[in-house]
Amino acid sequence: MTVIQKKPDNPIAHLTAEDIETIGRELDAIRDRVLADRGERDAAYIRKVISTQRKLELSSRAVLLFSLFPPAWVVGTVGLSVAKILENMEIGHNVMHGQWDWMQDPKIHSTKWEWDNVSPSEQWKHSHNELHHTYTNVIGKDNDLGYGIMRVDEDQRWHPIYLGQPLWNFVNACFFEYGIAAYDLELGRNLRKGRHRNPAFRARAKQVLRKIRRQVLKDYVVHPLLSGPSFLSTLAATFTANLVRNLWTHSVIMCGHFPEGVETFERRSIVGETRGEWYVRQMLGSANISGSKALHVMTGNLSYQIEHHLFPDLPSNRYQEIAPDVRAIFDRYGLKYTTGSLPRQVASAWWKVIRLSLPNRETARPASDRPARSLASAGV
Repeated sequence: MTVIQKKPDNPIAHLTAEDIETIGRELDAIRDRVLADRGERDAAYIRKVISTQRKLELSSRAVLLFSLFPPAWVVGTVGLSVAKILENMEIGHNVMHGQWDWMQDPKIHSTKWEWDNVSPSEQWKHSHNELHHTYTNVIGKDNDLGYGIMRVDEDQRWHPIYLGQPLWNFVNACFFEYGIAAYDLELGRNLRKGRHRNPAFRARAKQVLRKIRRQVLKDYVVHPLLSGPSFLSTLAATFTANLVRNLWTHSVIMCGHFPEGVETFERRSIVGETRGEWYVRQMLGSANISGSKALHVMTGNLSYQIEHHLFPDLPSNRYQEIAPDVRAIFDRYGLKYTTGSLPRQVASAWWKVIRLSLPNRETARPASDRPARSLASAGV
């Protein structure tokens, strides 16, 4: 692979090419160990989470039948918010990653699961599993990095339009499920390039619209109508629960890839990337959230974003178990394991959004002149 000039702050400048491949082999050993140990306790875990989520959603919707009364509204809204977060994070996201396919249970399988979200699972799996996890934090290749609407690195050329990115990031957070659907469709890019009449794009757009109709009908028509006199209050409760779920999900995703200390990469830096280099890019391009067991479950164990990006198809309940071994590899090879509390990581991510909305103190170099952040150049 072509040697690319290193930045002065290159976090892997001290590693040799052999070091990187050794890291890859050590991480493969951790993965193989978990794969060999998967079994009934893992299956019992996901079945328990699904059962708990469904009971919580059903009971919360039952309470909301009486949401005209304030105590019932509060209890039902909180319960429904938690149920929606669990369904999207610990269940939907992880089932669709194929983490539980080994169980051969058709009811808990990545090819069958359809989640409580306006983005069709088929499209999400393509943009998330195939693109995001392949091109983690590669500018211009990873749509999850800034969701295609934000400046995410100091070396990106600044434009006055970026002054608004804190505002539209907040709007995106409030309606995050719709934002996900839009960049699953690559809506902006397809419209700019006049592909709105392309048959393939139109078919995918119709699929999204059908899913949106189903979600809106379920959340904002059927369930409120079942509440009779409590129609408006149930409608408000459902909207609030979706808002809470969207804000929570957006915050967790931001904490995983946008706090200070997380690296971004240029397209040319991954040409000819080896298995070890891919692993190291996941290590440098992800961040964790520290907290309680309840927080880990509510984040879908994406509080262990580093471990998830290294091993996206391992059962999520195993990330906490392997985290010490993963961190030991970071320490052994002098790499920074980026982690912090939820408030700290949220504040860090938002500060970065605000900071990058403003022009650099020094003029950013054009892409042709600046060095790529290359894993291949380590120690050469």
